[in-house]
Amino acid sequence: MKRNSDKKLSSWGETWSVSARLVGMLYTQRPGILVSRLLKSLWGSLTPYAGILLSAMIIEELAGSRDPGKLLFLVLVSLSSAALISLTGALIDRFYNIENADYFYYVRKMLGDKMMDMDFCIEDETETRNHLSTILQNTNGGGWGMHKFFYLLDRMLSDLFTLLGGIALTVTLFTSRVPDSAVDMAFLNSPLFLLLILAVMLAVIIVSPMLSNKAESYFALNSNVHNLGNRLFGHYGFLGHFNENAADMRMYRQDILCWKYSSDKESTFQSKGYFSKLARGPVGFYAAASSAVSVLLTGAIYVFVCLKAWAGAFGVGMMTQYISSIIRFTQGLSSLITDTGQLRINNSFVKYIFDFLDKPNVMYLGSMTVEKRNDRQYEVEFRDVSFRYPGSEQYALRHVNRKFHVGQRLAVVGPNGSGKTTFIKLLCRLYDPTEGVILLNGFDIRKYNYQEYLSLFSMVFQDFALPTLPLGENVAASAGYDRELAKSCLVKAGFGARLEELPDGLDTYITKNLEPEGVDMSGGERQKIALARALYKDSPFIVLDEPTAALDPMAEAEIYSKFNEIIEDKTAIYISHRLSSCKFCDEILVFDKGNIIQQGSHENLVADSEGKYYELWHAQAQYYDPEQTA
Repeated sequence: MKRNSDKKLSSWGETWSVSARLVGMLYTQRPGILVSRLLKSLWGSLTPYAGILLSAMIIEELAGSRDPGKLLFLVLVSLSSAALISLTGALIDRFYNIENADYFYYVRKMLGDKMMDMDFCIEDETETRNHLSTILQNTNGGGWGMHKFFYLLDRMLSDLFTLLGGIALTVTLFTSRVPDSAVDMAFLNSPLFLLLILAVMLAVIIVSPMLSNKAESYFALNSNVHNLGNRLFGHYGFLGHFNENAADMRMYRQDILCWKYSSDKESTFQSKGYFSKLARGPVGFYAAASSAVSVLLTGAIYVFVCLKAWAGAFGVGMMTQYISSIIRFTQGLSSLITDTGQLRINNSFVKYIFDFLDKPNVMYLGSMTVEKRNDRQYEVEFRDVSFRYPGSEQYALRHVNRKFHVGQRLAVVGPNGSGKTTFIKLLCRLYDPTEGVILLNGFDIRKYNYQEYLSLFSMVFQDFALPTLPLGENVAASAGYDRELAKSCLVKAGFGARLEELPDGLDTYITKNLEPEGVDMSGGERQKIALARALYKDSPFIVLDEPTAALDPMAEAEIYSKFNEIIEDKTAIYISHRLSSCKFCDEILVFDKGNIIQQGSHENLVADSEGKYYELWHAQAQYYDPEQTA
């Protein structure tokens, strides 16, 4: 891993441009978030000055005429304002918390929506997956990106309002004059001296955050190292937390392997790691220097205010007001400079998110309506179709020609890497052909409305996903669904007996992750649920990728015996490595090296002793029928 990243800070122009775009996007989509942040910052920054002003007036009165009536009035005003400030602040906090409660999920949903809207051929690229993973690592590891931006926005708004309040209460510090009688302190009235004091204060205020930002920049500019360390920790540090890993962890003592990576003193976050070296070196130096400069500034403020008070420019009450106000003012200005610098450091991470959100789609999304036929008479034709994956010189499919109709049972078989899955991806238009054309009822499928075309297919992928939700919602892929239809589909998929045993029927959660009363399903049971989900969608084409791989022989035999009943009048395309399961299909396509090298019924193909199907069939049959070993 490269230690010193070649990442550079964004320009100020780019920083403000990206920031404005992000604020505009949030204002359009979730204006309540921005309004609540503005109110919270305004109220939280300005109200402390009310306490400072009233406290100074009370002290001034105590040090002066000590009028009981005036003191009582000031105390009552102080208590009343404190109560009002507290009550209003609580209401603003409630508004803020309501609007921002789901902000984390809002950002994640934004990324998720982009993944769903993205062309599958782009989503499927390793580069895209790495891009998304890096965004999440930036957020989880260093807190960079959108979350950091809105944290800084809160602070910068507070800084700005703090500055305005501080200016209002400290301007008279510089205009109040030392009496002529204090000859030795007359220089405090000199405009040149006041300008010098202001210049020194501003210089120190600017230097301190600059040093702090310099220290922080080392972490941001080396985020690649940080993210790698965080990913390693996230993997090896929590590997033993998952039930599915428990058996392997025990049998092979993988905890020892994990400990090796967790205890390496030279790893990213350990005592001899890269960031420890930075902390002992430049990061520690700049951070310490920033704190030292800040302390010197505070001391200078006390000296200046006390000298003017000692010289008689104002009383002790005003001295309290000035010291409190000017410290808040300097802290606000210093913080504003720090946060502005942090905004620039963070900008490259926000821009990286926009680069992801701005990824353009490349597939043509047609507009032609897919004909809704009651007889489901659809014809699909592959006409001289060839395909190679982006960045690859090798063709995954080559000159495929095939036509099939609704109602057929089609099996797709062949060795690993022969093009079976690519054939299905093209059929479902997850990818477009590199050469040739795929037709639906005589029209190029690219001319059809994309979502309507997808609705023609139900898929059971080999690596399917079932959310941790109730059984019925999984079958319907929806929170609102037809319960009787869901039950019927589960029964057809061979899940009927298990459904009767479940404590809450369709409302049973399929794991215990979200609901302690949920039921952990076996691999075979999950596969039946996935099949039921495909049936519930009721599309004219159903594609099954190893749909019985996790089923026991009895359950598999049950599915095959009822296959025609399950599929009904749909076209079924069945991908399998178990050739014995293809016998019920009308036709079998044999793929090898991206080509369809054989096609026909099981009986015809197994009779061809020179064919690939014959070779594959007998390679498997010998383990079941001793007579085949000859």
